[in-house]
Amino acid sequence: MAILIPAYEPDERLLELIQKLRKRSDTRIIIVDDGSGKEYQKIFNTAEAVGCIVLHHEVNRGKGRALKTGFHYLMESGGQDIVVCADSDGQHLPEDIMAVSEIVQQGDHKIVLGSRRFSGKVPLRSRFGNSVTRAVFSFTTGTKVYDTQTGLRGYSADMLDWLCQISGERFEYEMNLLLSAHQEGYSIEETFIDTVYLDENKSSHFRPLADSIRVYLPIILFSASSIASALLDFGLLLIIQHISANLLLSVVAARICSSIFNYTMNRNVVFRKQSGAAEIHHSMPKYFSLVVLVLLLNYGFMYLYHEMIGLTIIPAKLLTEITLFLFSYWAQRKYVYK
Repeated sequence: MAILIPAYEPDERLLELIQKLRKRSDTRIIIVDDGSGKEYQKIFNTAEAVGCIVLHHEVNRGKGRALKTGFHYLMESGGQDIVVCADSDGQHLPEDIMAVSEIVQQGDHKIVLGSRRFSGKVPLRSRFGNSVTRAVFSFTTGTKVYDTQTGLRGYSADMLDWLCQISGERFEYEMNLLLSAHQEGYSIEETFIDTVYLDENKSSHFRPLADSIRVYLPIILFSASSIASALLDFGLLLIIQHISANLLLSVVAARICSSIFNYTMNRNVVFRKQSGAAEIHHSMPKYFSLVVLVLLLNYGFMYLYHEMIGLTIIPAKLLTEITLFLFSYWAQRKYVYK
C-alpha cells in the first residue's frame, strides 16, 4: 500500500503522522513538497531520513498538481499498490487512513472517501462550504456524496493512469475527479471518519474566494452562457412578439436562434469538448433534442404564466427561464456532454 501526502509549508504535525504510519512495515509513504521553500526543507529531510520518498516542486503548483506528481511516480515505479491520499496538517488520523485502505483493498474500480461528519465544533466556512458543494454535486451528477471536499481518499491501483489525466492543478482537481468518476464507471464509497480541526483550521491553504471559483467554475460558466443566451432569447422574443403578435412564433424563433448560440458556447467553453466532427455528431443531436423538449416546456410555462395566470410578457419570461435553468444544466451535464 502507498500513502500519498501533498505538503505545502508543513509543520511538525506531518512528522508526527509519518511516525505513526511507519509502524506498518508494508506501507510506502510518498510526500510531495509543493514548493514550500528552503525554510521547510528540514521537515522534508527528516521525512526522507525515516524512509519516506520525497518529491519536490521548485515552486508552488497547487494540490492537484502535487497529487498528480505522486500518481505519476507510483505509476512509473510499478503501480501495483492501492493509494491512499491524506493531508499533511494532522486532520486525518492514522486509524482512519488505514480504515480507508482496508475498504479499497476489497475491489478494483473503487474510490473510497473518508467523509467527515461535521459534528461538534466545526469552523463555519467548512460546514457551510461542504453543505453547498454537496448540494451542487448531487444536483449536477445525480450521485449523493456526503463530503465532497475531503482530502482523505483511497484509490485502487488500476486507476493511476486515469488519475493523472484529470484536469485541474489546485483544489478543483479533487472536485473534477469526483465529477468524472461516475462517467468512467468508478464507484464511490464513503466511510465516516473523525472530524479533526486544529486551531479553527487555520493551517488550511484553501483560499475561500479564488479556490471556490475554481471548484464552481463549470457552473459559473454555464450560468454566464445561459444568461447571455437568455438575453438574446429575451430580446428576440420581444421584437418578434411586437412585430407578429404571435406567441408561438415568437417563442420558437427566439429559441432557435438562442439555442444555436448556447450550443456553441457550452460545447467550446463550459464543458470544453473537443471540436472534431465526431464529437459534434455525438453531442449536437442530443442537444437539439433537449432544445425541443425545453422549447415545449418553455411554451407551456409561458402559456401558464402569461395566458392563464395573466402575467405580462416580461415577468412570465423571467419565471420561465428560472424554472428551466437548473433542468437544462443537469440534462446537458448528464446526457449531452457526458
